Amino acid sequence: MTNLKSILAAFTLAVATFFTIGPVAMAQGTTIMVIDEGRILADSKAGKDMFTKLKNIENQINAELKPSRDTLEAERQAIATKLQGKTREAIAADAALVKQIEDFQKKANDFAQKRNTLSQEYAATEQKSFIDFNTALEPVLLEVVKEKNAQVVLSKSQAVFTADSVDGTSAIVSKLDAKTPSIAVVRQRAPAPQK
Repeated sequence: MTNLKSILAAFTLAVATFFTIGPVAMAQGTTIMVIDEGRILADSKAGKDMFTKLKNIENQINAELKPSRDTLEAERQAIATKLQGKTREAIAADAALVKQIEDFQKKANDFAQKRNTLSQEYAATEQKSFIDFNTALEPVLLEVVKEKNAQVVLSKSQAVFTADSVDGTSAIVSKLDAKTPSIAVVRQRAPAPQK
């Protein structure tokens, strides 16, 4: 019985070795290159420029919202002070207070709509910027692929191990810096509401 287990173990090892070594042997003629997309974005001049411009647009949007946000907060606090200690019946009987609450709610709804529109504008701006970045990156990537004679390009984040010799990230960053040091980031605007 022990010999049978040994033979089965040897057979299993042989089959496992074939399936492990076989694909490697077949792929020996393939040149693989890996890239670190995150590093390309973070280290390239174009990526840094794009993120700086996006941050500036985000700050601009926040500055546009701040006066309305501050005014609403002040009104909310004033109304909260007036509501303290009042019952529903007392509030309903105070027509001026009810009107103030209704006006505040309308302003709050308008602000929420404006904030949502500006959020959509920022998302569209960010999306367009990444499309433009990838458009600038594509010819550089293809150039490095050709230089390295790579038939396969993998994301470094998906690989368990990569040797530095197959990593094309630095070459891509260098060439991208030379060809496209900045990305035009233009704030996208939502269409005006139709009346």
